[in-house]
Amino acid sequence: MSELTIKLSEEMEGFVRRKVASGEYESSSEVIEEGLRALNRGDDDLERWLQEDVVPTYDRMKRDPSRGFSAAEVKEELAARRARRNAR
Repeated sequence: MSELTIKLSEEMEGFVRRKVASGEYESSSEVIEEGLRALNRGDDDLERWLQEDVVPTYDRMKRDPSRGFSAAEVKEELAARRARRNAR
């Protein structure tokens, strides 16, 4: 295992120390490693979402732009929904 020196804000340092003090983790390294694993999972999830949802939707819209809504239409719909919600 290699060693890496990092600098943390006081807030993040306190967070790491509390995690270790709670017994949830045995060391600061374990806390940091878990945080990096979570970041990696988030990156993987984002990439999967982009490839599986965003790209196909973009491709469909490029083939048939009439399926979409203009920015003005979206704003109008959101304003109408907000007005209905506020009227309750």
